[in-house]
Parts: sequence; C-alpha cells; structure tokens
Amino acid sequence: MNKVNECFLLVIDKQQWTNYLNKSIEFDFYHTWFYHSIDERGKPLLFVYEEESDFIAIPFIKREIVDSDLFDLTSVYGYSGPVSNRRMEDIPFFMILNFKLAFEEFLREYKIVSVFSRLHPFIKQNILLNHLGGLRDNGKTVYIDFSISLEKQRENYHKRLLRQIRQLREKTYVIKEATTQKEIEIFTEIYQENMDRLFASADYYYGKEYFQNLVNNQFFSCKLMLIYDDDKIICGAIVGCSNSIIRNHLSATHVDYIKDSPSKLLTDEISVIGRNMGLQYFHLGGGVGGKEDSLFSFKASFSNLFLEDYIWCYIANEEAYQLLVDQKKNQDHNQTFFPLYRSKV
Repeated sequence: MNKVNECFLLVIDKQQWTNYLNKSIEFDFYHTWFYHSIDERGKPLLFVYEEESDFIAIPFIKREIVDSDLFDLTSVYGYSGPVSNRRMEDIPFFMILNFKLAFEEFLREYKIVSVFSRLHPFIKQNILLNHLGGLRDNGKTVYIDFSISLEKQRENYHKRLLRQIRQLREKTYVIKEATTQKEIEIFTEIYQENMDRLFASADYYYGKEYFQNLVNNQFFSCKLMLIYDDDKIICGAIVGCSNSIIRNHLSATHVDYIKDSPSKLLTDEISVIGRNMGLQYFHLGGGVGGKEDSLFSFKASFSNLFLEDYIWCYIANEEAYQLLVDQKKNQDHNQTFFPLYRSKV
C-alpha cells in the first residue's frame, strides 16, 4: 500500500516506484526499488512530493530504533538522494519550500528522528537540500570521462600505474564475465576474506545471496567480472551500470595475489566495458569516509577528474536525538558518525 496525505505520497509498490524513476531526469541504479529491496536493515520507501505534473522524490530505508516507538531513515550503500522530473537547478524556489514543509510534516507524522543519505555527485542535489540543512562535505570522488579517447585516458594514468597495467596484460590472466553460480560463490569467499583482513564493519559484509540478486536482477545492468590465473579466480568486481555511468560497485582480490594487484588491470578493463556500452562516465568513487586515504590514492591514479562529494545528516527531532545519544552505555562516541546514537565506538 501507499500512504497518501495532502502533502506527500509514500511509495512502496515496485511498479509505481519504477514509474517515478523513469520520469526522472537523472537517476542511478542505487535509486531503484530492487536495490532498496535487497537491503535488510529496514523497509524501503520512496518519499514523493508532487505539484501538478512536477515531483521531487527521495528513496530511503526506514529503520526501527530499538526500545522505542521511533524510527530513522538511511540510504542504501552507494549514491542516492533526491531525484526529480526537473533538473535540480530548474526546480522553482516556491516548490523547494513546499517540498521542505511536506518533508518535515512526514518526519513528524512518522516519528522520524534523523535522516542520513549519501548523495549522488553527478546530480546537483545540494541545491535542493541546502534549504533543509544537514549537508556535510564528504571529500572528493574520482571519475573518468569517456568523451576523450582510450589512449588519452591511459596517458592520464600515473606513469607507474600504466606500467603495472601493461605488465599485468603480459601475463596469462584471462578476464571474463561470470556465468555460473559457483563463480559467484568463489567471489563471495574472496570478498569476505578481504573484509576480514581489512577489519571492515558489519555493514560491508555481503553474502552470496546478495551478489546473486545483483547479478541476476532484471532492473538494471549488473555483471560480475573476474580475472582468472589458469583455472583460479584471483580478482573480481560487481560492475553496475545505469543511464550514463558505469561503476565498480564492490570488488575483491585473492589474498595470494594482493602484491600483484590485478585490480588495476580489472579497473582498466571496466573502463573499456563502459566505453563499449556507449556510456559517458566511469565513476570510481572516493576514499573511506570521504578521506584522501590509500583507497582514494588508488582511484586518483587513474584520473585527475574530481567531483565534490556530500552526505546529508539531518536531525528531525533534536530532543529525541539527544536523548537517544545520552542513553547509549558507551559515551565515548565517534563524533563524526551519524546518527551518533548508532555509533558502535
């Protein structure tokens, strides 16, 4: 069912959700009903504000807050945030103000304490969300523009990286798309071992069902690309595409091949796949938590093109939020975490 009042519409129906996305000027696979449906942290919903033939919509995962009758909203892993049938810069100011009022009414009515969303760097969502507050700078994110030739793209690689990729291509490695269940299972094992080695948080652990769902879905293009050394899978990446953008969604390398770094070869190959599909950009992403760390340096070695990255951390109910923070037994919080009452530190 969809909840309707005079101000807003809450969409949970797959087809209606898809219809709104299809009418949007810009969106990504991270916005889809399917991608939200495989997030196990809560219930997916699409908030929609409409004025005549125009709309603004934001997808969320609605989560219960334990030991309370309260909830919060978060985004899926990836880049989501608001979409519209208008470009963000073309939405009239009065509509933005009305959207703000409708969204605030929704938060009050449904006892929402806080809202978190990772925003989409290719969509100018900060124009809209600046009027609600809670925007935070999340560093920079790296991309490759396919409007230049592949030769020029590779000339922009760091010299050491380009040399390493050439050396990797000289090996007997074979790059291919996964076609079997067994391949997905092996990739899952490699991925989970990587997460163990990196001491990743629980949020980054995914099982084989998750990867199966992505690869086999009918809502957007998604494939598992693998590198083989003879009959051994040594590296893989879940590659997602929508509209004009290709992404390495999640990747992993076998522990025995870390020093060889076949992920560099696979990243280069993903750019070739994107070009062959007629896409416009390869979005490599940024560092962990927006930091310019080793992950960011790896991605920046492929391109000197950057976009500003933002997250949205909005407190809807200050009193309830602070009470939840105060109730946590461990008061030594990671002060950059949002919402603070869910911090595990």
